[in-house]
Amino acid sequence: MTTVSPDPQLVPPPAGRPPVAPPGTEGPRSAEPIPSLLATRRSGPARLWRGRPDDARWVRPALLALLSATGLLYLWGLGASGWANAFYSAAVQAGTQSWQAMLFGSSDAANFITVDKPPASLWPMEIAARIFGLSSWSILVPQALMGVASVGLLYLAVRRWATPAAGLLAGAVLAVTPVATLMFRFDNPDALLVLLLVAAAYTTVRATERASTRWLLATGALVGLAFLTKSLQAFLPLPAFALVYLVAAPTTLRRRVLDLLAAGAALVVSAGWWVALVELWPADSRPYIGGSQTNSVLELIVGYNGLGRITGNEVGSVTGGGAVRGGSVWGATGWTRLFSSEYGGQAAWLIPAALAAAAALLWITRRAPRTDRTRAASLLWLLWLLGTGLTISFAQGIIHPYYTVALAPAIGALVGLGATRLWSLREHAAARIALAFGVAGTAVWAAVLLSRSADWMPWLRYAVLLLGVGSALAILVVERLTLRAAVVVAVAALVSALLAPAAYSLQTAATAHAGSLPSAGPTVTGGRGFGPGGGPGAFGDRPGGQGGPAQTTGGAFPGGAGQLPTGRAGQALPGAAGRPGGAGGGLLDASTPSSTLVAMLQADSGSYTWVAAAVGAQSAAGYQLASGLPVMSLGGFNGSDPWPTLAVFQDYVARHQVHWFIGGLGFGGANGGSSATSEISSWVAANFTARAVDGVTVYDLTAPTSGTATSDSGA
Repeated sequence: MTTVSPDPQLVPPPAGRPPVAPPGTEGPRSAEPIPSLLATRRSGPARLWRGRPDDARWVRPALLALLSATGLLYLWGLGASGWANAFYSAAVQAGTQSWQAMLFGSSDAANFITVDKPPASLWPMEIAARIFGLSSWSILVPQALMGVASVGLLYLAVRRWATPAAGLLAGAVLAVTPVATLMFRFDNPDALLVLLLVAAAYTTVRATERASTRWLLATGALVGLAFLTKSLQAFLPLPAFALVYLVAAPTTLRRRVLDLLAAGAALVVSAGWWVALVELWPADSRPYIGGSQTNSVLELIVGYNGLGRITGNEVGSVTGGGAVRGGSVWGATGWTRLFSSEYGGQAAWLIPAALAAAAALLWITRRAPRTDRTRAASLLWLLWLLGTGLTISFAQGIIHPYYTVALAPAIGALVGLGATRLWSLREHAAARIALAFGVAGTAVWAAVLLSRSADWMPWLRYAVLLLGVGSALAILVVERLTLRAAVVVAVAALVSALLAPAAYSLQTAATAHAGSLPSAGPTVTGGRGFGPGGGPGAFGDRPGGQGGPAQTTGGAFPGGAGQLPTGRAGQALPGAAGRPGGAGGGLLDASTPSSTLVAMLQADSGSYTWVAAAVGAQSAAGYQLASGLPVMSLGGFNGSDPWPTLAVFQDYVARHQVHWFIGGLGFGGANGGSSATSEISSWVAANFTARAVDGVTVYDLTAPTSGTATSDSGA
């Protein structure tokens, strides 16, 4: 008679003892026996409020409070930013009017040219605008909800391998990171990028627990969708996901490798279908791929939006990029970039604490088994932080401070994991010393960052210092305190760490932001002019930077005074006022047309495919959003894409497909890009009459003439 050994996972534990998890799957959840499902079954609001049966009573209310506070921070006064980045808002408008525009990410409903990114970030906003109508709220509310969802998913990802307190702290750090507050209230692609990458981290955690191929395939699919959001930036945390599964999944090496290959295939399918569709679609029946010089999405992905961001070799960019004395055209590069005046207040408040926490966790788990979850979690978030942080730090191409939002989830996770683990070991002197130094160091660093905005809430830096140093001293003797006193110390330490970034976040939420270069927080000393509008004064010569009013001598570039960073003067289109921004818009901010000009664009609009043409997508976007009608964006975002050529534009005009040409600043030929827009503007000036309408120079392309310019007050 054959004896069958029972499955050890199915053997009930001895009386009075809790169930034991299978090897390699142990987690730091409560060791108390889990009551039977029938005994704990709840319904509706009761279950929502109480949460999981093994949670302490405070966990679910605390989570709901965190999510509610995050939603309030991200949604309050959201409409004050108007169209935010009009470049993307105009594309959303186009997607509500044309399904083809929605598929390709066109800037206008007539499908002339696309935005210079893949279209996934536009889709949620376009769906919302199709349902609720086009407005600032229908565009920005999906972004805010993505922020709330990111906080919730980060909580879930961290608490699976740690404690609810670790997950809550991680979520709170993400929620109050100033650049996260900025980008989850804005319509750039970064909001969806962060949400998808945090979701991919969560599925990686689930996959690693039991070597689940299904969850790992989900990781690949999510990263692929993130690629369709912001191209190669989505791949920066990918090595972290792959290495954690390869190291810590409880299965054979062969199975782990095969699972990773399958996940790679899922990524290729998830990202590749749209790339293949665009490349195979006949070029003459789809919009031109904005940001490329060859009408190729592959060139856009690998070049302008890919390796060019690292090397600075970005053909068609407004700058030459690459290395210059002290860094690159886009600021100093190197280890200290994330802590500089331009970047520090965005996301660097807790980077030192996160790195210290990772080091402590890796030391604590140095002798743990291969599948140890604490070490796996530390590697996951540390590699994410290092990979993304180093790329931003040393990139010589186009780089903006708001890119640091991609660091916030990793920073939050490491702080949550490290702080709670060291607190649980506070009976040991080494843990207390590490915690005390972390709290005090964070307070000192926060005071340094706050001192860069000396006139903004000057008392705050002293309050943070006092609270941080005081709680750090108390942590050194916390083992001698009562439980209630220890809780007070822990709360004081958390407040000291989060108070300054939370204050920056509140200031960010209370400030309207628009244009291409938004920045979180108040004005700082030593910045390069990244103002809330991102328009005139961005990169300008002015003291201060983030959030302050522009004080420029006339250039929307590092050189100021209308100079491109390479030294070339910006070319003024016929009739241009010789300045960036203003009613006619500029490279970084949208136009603000008067009601008279809008009425002129709308008159007899049904007779034309495009009511107007303007150089640069930001300038065109303002006219399009105001009129509700397609406006041709000549040369794409920078005005340096080779579309349309002069001959093609002449053909559009001859067939009466374009009514008006709107003057402004042109950047044709920038950094090796096409000079087609300069040729077009010269041809327009030579063959059509200019007139000024409320400060904007326009040409009627249906009435060629060589006469002198006329003037129309428009009032």
